[in-house]
Amino acid sequence: MSHPIRVILTGHTRGLGASLAALLLAQGAEVLAISRKRNDELAARHPGELHEVELDLADLPKLTEWLSGETLSRFVSGATRVLLVNNAGMLAPVGSLVDQEPAAVARAVSVNVAAPLMLASAVAQASGQATDTRIVHISSGAARNAYPGWSIYCATKAALDHHARAVALDGNRALRICSVAPGVVDTDMQAEIRGVDLERFPMRERFDALKRDGQLATPEASARKVVDYLLSDAFGETPTTDVRDLK
Repeated sequence: MSHPIRVILTGHTRGLGASLAALLLAQGAEVLAISRKRNDELAARHPGELHEVELDLADLPKLTEWLSGETLSRFVSGATRVLLVNNAGMLAPVGSLVDQEPAAVARAVSVNVAAPLMLASAVAQASGQATDTRIVHISSGAARNAYPGWSIYCATKAALDHHARAVALDGNRALRICSVAPGVVDTDMQAEIRGVDLERFPMRERFDALKRDGQLATPEASARKVVDYLLSDAFGETPTTDVRDLK
């Protein structure tokens, strides 16, 4: 079976990433998924359509080595549309500057910034000028609003937003890019937020209330909005957006 749409997706084992993978596979796309673990349930449902790479995106030498191989170029070869979904991300370290371990900062910047930017350039090169290439960074409201205790998360997500703005100015007609905030989604990251003590994250009670009052979007609903936008003609008209602003 020929797959005109090929997708490279990071962080597909749970939460928003698992929902994104399931939706894209259901649309008939072939998916190359990169994560520290495999998604056995999804692989069983889509044999031959889901290709999994076990790789810790914090390990930049390993990622560099993988990108220097032929897996990516072979995967996108012959595709009419290539999509990169930079979904993997991490919240830690949470807390004020004096409480942040340098190693934890390095890990967060590797996963949240270095890996997606490396993948973006590698995918753009591998897919070439003749292919409709679309890159979506999964961003956050934290990219656009500062929160106490979240300096690393806010800074790394803002980096993705600004990367998209600058790449959009390159004028590559075959390439579209957008940094998309998916809304407040009921995922493990939200549970992690609610588990942080108030001293490290003074705004935690706001997130407690979102869960308590049923204000969190399901991963499936947010993933549907992201995928619908990613596949639409409107994708990339602006370099940053929020799913809550999409029609």
